[in-house]
Amino acid sequence: MTSMISFDHVSKVYNAKAVVNDISFNIEQGEFITILGTSGSGKTTTLKMINRLIEPSSGTITFEGENLLDLDAVALRRQIGYVVQQIGLFPHMTVAENIATVPKLLKWDKEHIVQRTVELLELVQLPADEYAKRYPNELSGGQQQRVGVARALAANPDVMLFDEPFGAIDAITRTELQDQLSAIHHKLGDKTFILITHDITEAFRLGNRVMIMDEGKICQFDTPSNIVQAPANEFVKKLIETARAQEAMWSSAHD
Repeated sequence: MTSMISFDHVSKVYNAKAVVNDISFNIEQGEFITILGTSGSGKTTTLKMINRLIEPSSGTITFEGENLLDLDAVALRRQIGYVVQQIGLFPHMTVAENIATVPKLLKWDKEHIVQRTVELLELVQLPADEYAKRYPNELSGGQQQRVGVARALAANPDVMLFDEPFGAIDAITRTELQDQLSAIHHKLGDKTFILITHDITEAFRLGNRVMIMDEGKICQFDTPSNIVQAPANEFVKKLIETARAQEAMWSSAHD
């Protein structure tokens, strides 16, 4: 596997407080990484440093072996899809026009754009003949989020960043979207997905490795099974105990 993203002793300091504090890790090509943490843990700052929406105060971040600071920020972001909770579809544009935004900026020819739009709508299970000409206000929240994923994939980026993408979605739709996102990652094969969440179930369900953060530090970065079997510290242990207590509650309620 090829190293896609590497953090080497990276910190981000605001007003003398380190919101990300001396973290180091590697993410390989094709992985699905979830970053789990409470509000203020540093997970969003870490994610935004990958596409240079936030610059590190110290340390080095590399993307496919190159120092991020040596890369053009705009060109870098075109190699990185970005999906946020608020979705941010353009309301005056159709679904097809929303998905075509970046390909048009890249001056793709019209036929290629149409072909790519149809392909992506099929991938996110919104058939083009039914959805391409609709406007965002004609879609449910879950459908809008799927269009957001399609738009982020439009220019065929190497990396996809997801900033709590399902946080505003109802529980049933959220589970369906998790399944679909996992299926999309599996189908694409070589794309690197990084998703941040405060939901331990979501993190462990989606990530082939899970990074657990607290107070700007990485507590543990491992496979879900290894974390469950050997939590690295008390914070991780409490997270797992909370998840198990919730699971036990639902099991007893079901019984």
